[in-house]
Amino acid sequence: MTSLHALQRPLGATGLTVSPLGLGTVKLGRDQGVKYPAGFRIPDDREAADLLALARELGINLLDTAPAYGRSEERLGPLLRGQRDAWVIVSKTGEEFENGQSRFDFSAAHTRFSVERSLKRLETDYLDMVLVHSDGNDLEILKHTAVYETLERLKEEGLIRAFGFSGKTVAGGLLALQRGDCAMVTYNLNEQAEKPVIDQALASGRGILVKKALASGHACLAAGEDPLRASFELVFGHPGVGAAIVGTINPQHLRHNVALAAEVLGEPRRA
Repeated sequence: MTSLHALQRPLGATGLTVSPLGLGTVKLGRDQGVKYPAGFRIPDDREAADLLALARELGINLLDTAPAYGRSEERLGPLLRGQRDAWVIVSKTGEEFENGQSRFDFSAAHTRFSVERSLKRLETDYLDMVLVHSDGNDLEILKHTAVYETLERLKEEGLIRAFGFSGKTVAGGLLALQRGDCAMVTYNLNEQAEKPVIDQALASGRGILVKKALASGHACLAAGEDPLRASFELVFGHPGVGAAIVGTINPQHLRHNVALAAEVLGEPRRA
């Protein structure tokens, strides 16, 4: 079986070693307000446990979750019991999803509350990474709220190992990298505006996680071309990319994604 075990790599200077593909877990906890082309059924505990076991077998050690992902965190806690050292867990702060609606809070009090709640839900005493879940007002959040300084304190206290920003603008991503360890950016066949953030992260030793690498399942290309391969060639062709987060609950898709990523990463990387 093709796996990513031999392709794990450092995530910037965070000290974290991650698989080039991470498993996004929004579909373990939420089926409302998600931007996928088709509907889906949230997997039950047995299916979720099997999916996590398969991911681990395939060499994936990176999990991406968030308070805004419905019940994702609280489900992952019991599912990952006894496996904490096997996973790099990334969660978020700033966005809450309640009654089908998102609301945002970047205050110091909420940031600390959110991280401590994630620790309880995930049944762990530390998070490997916490990212700010931006509402799109990236510069406003970074310049005029206490979220980043609160995350810095939480890192000093040992509750989180690294922190960063999941934003929506180049300016926000660049500013976030000045004080943070990592940025999560959108980078795919359709959207490449945030490439300067990846370039800057590479130059400054910061980590990059890519979201929407497959355009949330909407990746498209000319007839006859393989959009998945082209997507991975683009994303992994940039040496600044640490990992791409792909959310799937389909074991067959997971195996195919890993096989293709391993094949692409086995080829020479292009700048």
